Amino acid sequence: MRTQPADQAPPQPGARALFAHRDFSYLWIGGVATSVAMSLKTLITAQWLYDTTGSAAQLGLLGLVQLLQIPLTLYGGTLADVIDRKKLMVFTQGMAFLMFLGLTVLAGTDQLAPWHIFFVTGVSGIVNTLGGSARPAMLPRVVPRELLTHAVTIQIITRQIAGIGAPLIFWQAYEVLGVTNSLAIGAVIALFATAAPVLIRASGKPDPSTSRRNTVSSLKEGFRFVLGHRLLPGLYLLDIGVVVVSFYRPLFPVFADQLYGMGAAGTGMLNAADAAGGIIGTSLVLLTNRVGQKGVIVLAGTLVYAAFLFAFGLLHVFWLGLVIVAVLGVTDSISMTMRQAIVQLTTPDKLLGRASSAHSFAAMGANNLGQIEVGLLSGAIGAGNTMVLGGFLAVIVTLGIWYAIPGIRRYRYDPSNPYEKHE
Repeated sequence: MRTQPADQAPPQPGARALFAHRDFSYLWIGGVATSVAMSLKTLITAQWLYDTTGSAAQLGLLGLVQLLQIPLTLYGGTLADVIDRKKLMVFTQGMAFLMFLGLTVLAGTDQLAPWHIFFVTGVSGIVNTLGGSARPAMLPRVVPRELLTHAVTIQIITRQIAGIGAPLIFWQAYEVLGVTNSLAIGAVIALFATAAPVLIRASGKPDPSTSRRNTVSSLKEGFRFVLGHRLLPGLYLLDIGVVVVSFYRPLFPVFADQLYGMGAAGTGMLNAADAAGGIIGTSLVLLTNRVGQKGVIVLAGTLVYAAFLFAFGLLHVFWLGLVIVAVLGVTDSISMTMRQAIVQLTTPDKLLGRASSAHSFAAMGANNLGQIEVGLLSGAIGAGNTMVLGGFLAVIVTLGIWYAIPGIRRYRYDPSNPYEKHE
């Protein structure tokens, strides 16, 4: 029998090992269905609103509706740590199904109005906010710890594959079948997302010591952990500082129109290119499992992303725009995936829901503020100029954090001491 040399590290399990775990497969299936349903809702409602009103500012103001729900994100993390995580996923996806069903009925009876889009965006956003931390918090329950980075990466990759499928479904369904049938398709997919968590055998129940605490005590504990962490505040600040000045995805109908003179077809292809780039970026993260300098990867990916915003704003040729958006997807995905992996790798299970909710709080707040800023500026100075300005500010923010918060670039992941390792 051949033995492992004493000085040679044992081989790392590959990503395929994840699917040997039945519960991960169901968590993964539910995540894919959830991603497709949410993408379809965003695409259909945004395109219908822009087609109906012709206003970039209206799309930007959707971000204001969602911004109002951001404080609930932290409470959602507490919920994921104090109640059954599987039940929380079923509830939130069930509500998403009902929202789809309501929009389908309104569209089918010719009663759909812009205020319905704002209302459903607000309500579904609140529900998703309260349950958004449950899925990542379930990961340590369904896979061993040595597979966590792979699990995070695979979930993001498949969500991004769904991000390619959803725009293509939207493009064909919206232009060929109309808004009503497009929403009906989304409702069916949301129903699948509701059923998947029920099939998971692993317990979703909270840690007994956490479940005995009241909500305020749990929030305080999570708040102290995040603020006292040497990495998380800087990572969250980086996300906020860059995304607030550059969040382009919800404004694809505006960019397709103002930069390329296209409608739903342009929106669908831009979204698909962004998701395809995201898949490439997240796949590249799989190659970094043994790389300890994960903080440097986050910073470098964000800096390249910021630089490519200039090209997006300056070059108005559609095929070049697709390539640039794909590169933006690559670089954004690398930094985003690594941020999520660092949260998973440096947080104990009993605090994972709250740490994940803090990450969601930063990301969602940045996304919504960015949607408002990009929408209003696009209406005032044009979509191209908005991206050029965003690229300039994003470069400044990234370089500032690179030098002002050295703990991020000095971070080294050590499997023997996973929760905190800094130089």
